[in-house]
Amino acid sequence: MIELPRARLEGLFGPSNLYTSLTIGAELASTTLALTYFRELIRVEGQLGADTAERMSSIGLDLIMASIAERLAKEVPRPLHGSVVVQRAKAYVEANLHDQTLDPPRLAAAMGVSLRRLQELFHERGQHISDWIWERRLAVDAKRLADPASLHLPIGTLAYESEFTSQAHFSRRFKHRYGCSPGEHRRAAQQSVR
Repeated sequence: MIELPRARLEGLFGPSNLYTSLTIGAELASTTLALTYFRELIRVEGQLGADTAERMSSIGLDLIMASIAERLAKEVPRPLHGSVVVQRAKAYVEANLHDQTLDPPRLAAAMGVSLRRLQELFHERGQHISDWIWERRLAVDAKRLADPASLHLPIGTLAYESEFTSQAHFSRRFKHRYGCSPGEHRRAAQQSVR
C-alpha cells in the first residue's frame, strides 16, 4: 500500500472526492512506468541510504501523480482538457517551487503529457513554462526579501535556494520583474515596517 499526501493531491487535482474511487489501469504507459519503478525500488530498498531512499520515494510519488493526471485527463471533456492540464501544472509548480529538479520536462512528465503539448498549452495562454516557473520563484523571493524573519539571509542564499545559477542572474531577473534590485526591495520593505 502506498500512502499519498492528501494536501498535495488536492493541490494538483482538486477535491479528493473527484478521484477517490478512480481506477488507474495498467494500459496507461505512466502506470506501467510507476509500477516498474516501485518494483525496482522495493528490490534495492535495503541498499539505499536514508536520504537517497527519501528522494527515490519522492520521484515515485511524482510518477504516481503523473499516472493519476493521465487517467483524469481521460475523464475531462476535450475542450476543457488544456485548461485543466495548465491549472494542474501551475498547482504542481506552486507545490514544488523549491525542488531543484523542477523544469519543463519534469513538469510535463508529472502532468502525464508531452513537453511539446504542455508548451503548446502554455503558449495558447501567452506564457512560456520556464518563464512562469521563474516568475513564481521571484514572487516567493520578493515576499521573503520583505519578511523580517528572513533579514538574516543573504540575498545570494535566497537566489540559490530558488535555483538561480548565480546572484547576478537572480538580481537581473528580479530587477527586470520588479524594477529594483533585491537589496533595494528589501530596504524598501524594511522602511515601510518602521
